[in-house]
Amino acid sequence: PRLYSIARRLVGNDAEDIVQESLLKAFRRFDQLDDESAAPAWMVSILVNCCRDRGRARSRQPLEVNIDDVEEFSLYRKIAEDDPFPYSDSLHLDFLHQFGKEDVREVLGSLPDIYRIPLVLVYMDGFSAKEVAKLLERPLGTVLAQLHRGRKLFESRMWTYAVQNGLLKEGAR
Repeated sequence: PRLYSIARRLVGNDAEDIVQESLLKAFRRFDQLDDESAAPAWMVSILVNCCRDRGRARSRQPLEVNIDDVEEFSLYRKIAEDDPFPYSDSLHLDFLHQFGKEDVREVLGSLPDIYRIPLVLVYMDGFSAKEVAKLLERPLGTVLAQLHRGRKLFESRMWTYAVQNGLLKEGAR
């Protein structure tokens, strides 16, 4: 169930296929597992790699993200300036309460893999940044930067999603 849960957050409806592919790869490479206590992390790393492979195969052209625009966006500032919820003492929380699980999944699904995978692993599956760096075979600093940019991009896209879906009061844009 944990593998499916992670896969569902990373690839959506293709989760069953990815889990099956991961289990087959693990079965074929079982002799490479040196320490049985490391099996859960080993399985997650195989799953994440299968998700990344699927993403690479499907994306013909990488989605370009303007990092400068992402870095400049501040959800806190945007909420304070546009005041989408008049008479509220907790604007940020009121903004976040507008979204259901499906809204969050949709916005997360729109993020490029380079940001979405670390975000899901850290914030939804409880891995530490250090564990994610090891799973993804990336330097810790790279993962920390991807988490920072991913959070900023996620906030920006949540705002856009809220505007497009009428979750803000008229005039807050």
